Amino acid sequence: MQHVIPGRRVRKLPWKEWGLFLAFVSPNLVLLVLFTYKPLLETFRLSFYNWDLISPTKTWVGMDNYTDYFSDETDRYIIRNTFVFTFATVCSTLVFGLMLALLLNRRLRGRDAARTVLFAPYVVSGAAIGIVWLFVFDPRFGLVAAILDRLGIASPNWYNDPNYAMPMVIIVYTWRNLGYAVVVYLAGLQTIPRELYEAARVDGAGSFTRFRRITLPHLSPVTFFLLVTSILGSMQAFDIIRVMTQGGPLDSTKTMVYQVYEQGFVNYRVGAASTVATVLFVFLLVVTVLQVRFLERRVHYS
Repeated sequence: MQHVIPGRRVRKLPWKEWGLFLAFVSPNLVLLVLFTYKPLLETFRLSFYNWDLISPTKTWVGMDNYTDYFSDETDRYIIRNTFVFTFATVCSTLVFGLMLALLLNRRLRGRDAARTVLFAPYVVSGAAIGIVWLFVFDPRFGLVAAILDRLGIASPNWYNDPNYAMPMVIIVYTWRNLGYAVVVYLAGLQTIPRELYEAARVDGAGSFTRFRRITLPHLSPVTFFLLVTSILGSMQAFDIIRVMTQGGPLDSTKTMVYQVYEQGFVNYRVGAASTVATVLFVFLLVVTVLQVRFLERRVHYS
């Protein structure tokens, strides 16, 4: 214990605290700089060049890559695909995740096993999931075709029809991430005090009123967290699209992340790939800032 003499000012040594802080933080900072910020800046720099990934020289083109990107109709179509895919997967994941979490939060037989089964796809490789679902959606022998045949409906050609390829990918991606949303929502539901529901029942509140007045407000931090992480994940989805459709047919499932791969490692246009990656980063940054700026106001922390 430090004894302080009355009337004498204790001299503080903030440099010790800064030294301790740097000792703990510097390893993480070094890793972030080397593997996150440096590649990010390098990607931004390469977007002003034409380079084939092999030649030792790079050709400066200035803003030409950005001009070509935003003036190309196909690129605008791919941007639209990215936002459609993100919107559909995020909304379906959050809605169905909350519904299943409310169901599994009840005292049901086999509840723990159901939670495990739901969460399992989230930890499985996306490539493996894509291969399995290719057989499920097979228009001749797949499970979906068999179910539709029982209903007297002809199965669409999921792989080759641009109208059905995107819904197929959305279904698979939602199925994979649904268990994660369920587990997070379940954790949030178990933190809501039971006394609030009991008091609401005494006051005559129905099930929907209790859900709207108690459950949703208390789950707002969880929903906000899932919304941010789900949007970031969906806009960067790659593995399932690569395995199932390879961006086709007719670019109907091609997203910006897949375009980065295709331009950089298939067409060897590193400048064009870096341009798409930079634009995607800006989109992600803007979406995240807007969520934090406007949606977090509606989050109720208790």
